[in-house]
Amino acid sequence: MSETMLETPLAAWHVTHGGRMVDFAGWRMPVQYTSIVEEHLATRRAAGIFDVSHMGRLSVTGPAAIGWLESLLTRRVADMAEGQVRYTLVTSDEGPTGITILDDALVTRERDAADGTPRLSLVVNASNRERVVAWLSSRLPAEGVSLVDQTCQTAMIAVQGPRAVELVTSLCPAAEAAAIAALKNYRAITGSVAGRPAAVSRTGYTGEDGLELVTSAADAVAVWEAIAAAGGPLGLLPCGLGARDTLRLEAGMPLYGHELLADSDPFAIGLGFAINLAGADGSPRTFPGAAALRAMQQTPPGRVRVGLVGEGRRAAREGAAVTLPGDAAAVVGTVTSGSFCPTLGTAAAMALVDREAAATGTRLDLLIRDTPVAAEVTPLPFYKRPAPQP
Repeated sequence: MSETMLETPLAAWHVTHGGRMVDFAGWRMPVQYTSIVEEHLATRRAAGIFDVSHMGRLSVTGPAAIGWLESLLTRRVADMAEGQVRYTLVTSDEGPTGITILDDALVTRERDAADGTPRLSLVVNASNRERVVAWLSSRLPAEGVSLVDQTCQTAMIAVQGPRAVELVTSLCPAAEAAAIAALKNYRAITGSVAGRPAAVSRTGYTGEDGLELVTSAADAVAVWEAIAAAGGPLGLLPCGLGARDTLRLEAGMPLYGHELLADSDPFAIGLGFAINLAGADGSPRTFPGAAALRAMQQTPPGRVRVGLVGEGRRAAREGAAVTLPGDAAAVVGTVTSGSFCPTLGTAAAMALVDREAAATGTRLDLLIRDTPVAAEVTPLPFYKRPAPQP
């Protein structure tokens, strides 16, 4: 690992507690502690705690902040309520098709400052943080908007699983615990966890219920250790990036650099919901790449994202060819992500395949080290968490 890698405020804790550290997007991060399967299943059955402080955290404030982000993101911002979170794409109008997807992100409308000044935040991928910051900075107006990269001054902790909310709220004052427990999906609130200030959102990347917390870097270890101590008797485990990836695969969630690329057609991969081509009043929006996206929306894509469940535990990896059964030369798609999926008990993959081969139930082959392995097109997500009991 490079000596110049960035470290999260929790890096020393990970090392002390057996985390196997790897270089991930320039950050020294734990890929696992015990085993990926054990951590994955703990998250599905009880709870997992994840250090996601490598994700970029950007603050956008100022009297013109809302209008500025409205002009740059694929999702509407102007009609967001306080505490609302939206999944969006960050696009430029560069590239041969008139659009480049720089990243996917979460935008949050935070509580306005005491003087009424709007405050918003963006969470972006670690691998894209620098270019997103550079792009947004190049579009800043002369006045009215402040953009601050707070990644290295803060930490972000994800607590995911059926007991995650119960666990976190047990560490909060009663009134704040009730407010956090009442949060709907993609809603956020500020409060305190384990006696430390925290921004709390009902979001995650595992397919489970759960919360994501942003604290100061100085408070990160105290909050993490309090959650770990309270969660241990409930079955919580610290989890690394390996389990986070298998969990998001089962949940059918795209990952930038795999399902989502700079030149992707977002409609083909099921991200049309992240694009608002019209404003709240029905008028056309003019964010970067909007014209190209309108054209894409009107043109049926050649390939679409599908789920594929294979036979057995042997997984097809990114880049593996998808072919017609028994004909290795008849390539109809490419795997974008694949792994053994512990909840399913078998291997699964997401792939971009020809539309003619995308119908549920279609039998296809995955070429794994040049050996065909039978698979079947399956609706995404592969896994849906059980509905809460009344």
